[in-house]
Parts: sequence; structure tokens; C-alpha cells
Amino acid sequence: MIERNHLEVLRAVETEGSLTAAASRLHLTQSALSHSVRKLEQQLGTPVWLREGRQLRLTQAGSHLLALANRLLPQFEHAEMLIGQFARGQAGTLRIGMECHPCYQWLLKVVGPYLEQWPSVDVDVKQKFQFGGIGALFGHDIDMLVTPDPLHRPGLVFEPVFDYEQVLVVAADHPLVDKPWAEAADLEPETLITYPVAIERLDVFNHVLVPANMRPARHKTIETTDIMLQMVAAGRGVAALPRWLVAEYSDRLAIAPVQLGKAGISKQIFLGCRERDAEVQYLDSFMKLAREVRWR
Repeated sequence: MIERNHLEVLRAVETEGSLTAAASRLHLTQSALSHSVRKLEQQLGTPVWLREGRQLRLTQAGSHLLALANRLLPQFEHAEMLIGQFARGQAGTLRIGMECHPCYQWLLKVVGPYLEQWPSVDVDVKQKFQFGGIGALFGHDIDMLVTPDPLHRPGLVFEPVFDYEQVLVVAADHPLVDKPWAEAADLEPETLITYPVAIERLDVFNHVLVPANMRPARHKTIETTDIMLQMVAAGRGVAALPRWLVAEYSDRLAIAPVQLGKAGISKQIFLGCRERDAEVQYLDSFMKLAREVRWR
């Protein structure tokens, strides 16, 4: 049976030009190296080298094995390097699940510097899960979950990485701009635009409308933040979004933030992962970088 050490011997002898030099390169005694070659030749039933004075000349079988060694050994070495990086948490694919529609803009500020710091790690972002974000973590469909509403379960850890305020977004000339805060009654005559998620996961319902037993005149869902805020700027409705996101768009759209409720709505972005993966270096590094990135 051809073993890896046989290929390493062949390559070393060819590179170094002699058994003595090859043995030194492989940290073997010359007798141990010669024994390895003789054993291989016995197994193959044919010589690998022929001696011509002090020189060694590869036989046809030896040349074939050397070509095999030059093709396979670099692949072994590269695989060992990558597996070593995996073991040290220095390489892999970080699959990020999103349960926060407006968090993409924030995530981009983290991913850019992260990719520079971890050139051997790929990043993939997923939004739709068959059994929700928690199920995706337990099912190993994702490695990290971005969510404003963590569900703490045994085997998972969640870390808060970014504080923000959820506000009502209105057109810049909307009458609510002059009020210190918006109440449920202010939303009753409005078209409320939200992302297409369950109502029970929308803060504007949970913190403002439901406690007051009120509903907006119309509830419209839009998937993309850009279109949603274009609609708001055009006076076609109002939306509830993070204040930092409103600030990002207010440079190019005529929109304004209004505090939701007298106390406001304070929120956090959490990153969650499987507990046993929490110390993987490239996951831990993403967590640390996410805590450092702040909106302007």
C-alpha cells in the first residue's frame, strides 16, 4: 500500500539529490529512509530507483510515483493548513441569520472591516428560515443570529452589541413632527407601513397600539427599507424604525423621527450563537467588532 510517507521520501530525494540529504530534510536516519524505500519496493514488486554510481535514477514506476507525490502532497499540506486554521478558529464560513430587516445597513458596517481582518473567512447572510432563527441555529443552518428579540434557550448564548431607539418615521412636513412624542391615538388615522413580519413581533404594536386597544386605519407591508421610506417621504404613510436608520436616510429624503410614547422605546441588537461555538475565534471576533461599530 502506498502511504503518504513514501511520497514524501520520493519528493525529498528528488529535491535534495541524495538519500543522505533527503533523510536530513525529513528528520530521519538514512537507514530508516532506505528501509522505507525497500519496503515500498517489496510491496510494489518493482524498484523505484536504480543506482548509477553515486546517483539515483528513478525507474518508470518511480517517475509515476513522483508525479503523484507532486500532485497530492501540496493538497495534503493545504488541507492540513486549513484544518489547523479551523481548529484555531481562523478560517471557515460565518453564516449569519437576520431577524431584523433594518439591520442590514448596520451589518454592512461590521462585515466590511471583518472581512479585512479575517481574509480566510467567508460571510453568508440568510433571512428566511424554515423553523425560525432559533431553529436555524439549532439545526446548524446558520452560525450566528442577528435579532432585536432574543429567545434564550439552553445551548444558545446571546450578547447585546448595539443600543438604539425605535421611533416613528413621518414625512418632514407631517403634523406629528411638532409633537414631543406620538401616542396610539396619533396612529389611528394613519397608514402604518411595516416589514412583512408577524404583528406580535412589531414593537409599534406591542408597545403602543395593543396596550391602548387601537389599530391604525390601514396596515401596509413593504419588504425593502428604501421603498418604505420613499412612501413615508411622499406622505403615503408612517413607519416605525430605528432612529439611526432614519438619520442615515434623512440626508436624502424629507423624513423626520418622532419619539414613540412618553418613555420612548429602547431596543438592542443581539447576536446569538450556539454555546459550544462561542469561543471559536472568528465568531468571537465578529461579536467584538460588532460591539465597537457605532452608527454616526
